[in-house]
Amino acid sequence: MHSERTEISVPLPPQNKWEKLTNQDSFEISQDISLMTLDSIMKCAFTYQDSVQLDRNSQSYIKAISDLSYLIPSRVRNAFHQNDIIYRLTSAGRWTNHACQIAHKHTDQVIRQRKAQLKDEGELEKIKKKRHLDFLDILLFAKMENGSSLSDEDLRAEVDTFMFEGHDTTASGICWIFYALATHPEHQKKCREEVQSLLGDGASITWDHLDQMPYTTMCIKEALRIYPPVPVMGRKLSKPITFPDGRSLPKGILVSLSIYGLHHNPKVWPNPEEFDPFRFAPGSTRHSHSFLPFSGGSRNCIGKQFAMNEMKVAVALTLLRFELLPDSTKVPFPVQRIVLKSKNGFHLHLRKLH
Repeated sequence: MHSERTEISVPLPPQNKWEKLTNQDSFEISQDISLMTLDSIMKCAFTYQDSVQLDRNSQSYIKAISDLSYLIPSRVRNAFHQNDIIYRLTSAGRWTNHACQIAHKHTDQVIRQRKAQLKDEGELEKIKKKRHLDFLDILLFAKMENGSSLSDEDLRAEVDTFMFEGHDTTASGICWIFYALATHPEHQKKCREEVQSLLGDGASITWDHLDQMPYTTMCIKEALRIYPPVPVMGRKLSKPITFPDGRSLPKGILVSLSIYGLHHNPKVWPNPEEFDPFRFAPGSTRHSHSFLPFSGGSRNCIGKQFAMNEMKVAVALTLLRFELLPDSTKVPFPVQRIVLKSKNGFHLHLRKLH
């Protein structure tokens, strides 16, 4: 993994499928991107050997997560739905329960398969000699302060969170990045030239390459600024806070932080709607907390570096094969759910490069 010559093996959207759709009408890319990012997190964090991109259960899981991303914020906005008994009697409550069952079924299957594998492979030290421990191994062998292992419910909660956050937010980021590059062809061209100078006509990419894409990285960050994958996040104040205008909030209160609002605040980012990658050029100065696509501080995203690397790989290898073109009749309409989605999906034209 640390060798300069080691290639990165990250699943890509079905290239054969996309190549058949080039030079034709636009098509919606988010389903393919979501399956790709789920495939990535399954392989990297859970050492899952099979591909999930053609698996019907995985497609059902993607749909369930999409449904929950809509249902949970909708419930929060309805005062009557805060009551569990009332909510379970509504159509939205039944829909939520069905989606949760599908998501939990997928998670339970992953955990069950790993437990069976661990019984065959033996104890922890024997496993270490065969392969690196992954996220699920660490959870299964983790001990709490009282010496007990995680309960099945706690284990599933951790895996649910990591699997959801590990694929859905990254998929949102990649879709918005592709749209931003499609609508700004001059920047897409420069990114492609940078990638071609590194990889030539091949498709192999190494860990070292990821640090040699400054312009592509700038474009990725600018797209994440305009379209932050997690537009709102909540925090509990550990101490009182007083704002510059004199207003204050007490310790212990729950607050919602608008990352989307921060990234579009003209006092923080001049001309915030303009796509300008040079905001992130080396040597540029800005407040350390003006750009928070992965949150910040002690509670920032544990998978920040993984997500950035995955985005770089997906962008680099896609631009090497295709030119991205927007569909002016189906412009994405941002909607703030748990993850920043498009109300009408992401429709792009692809032109195959020779």
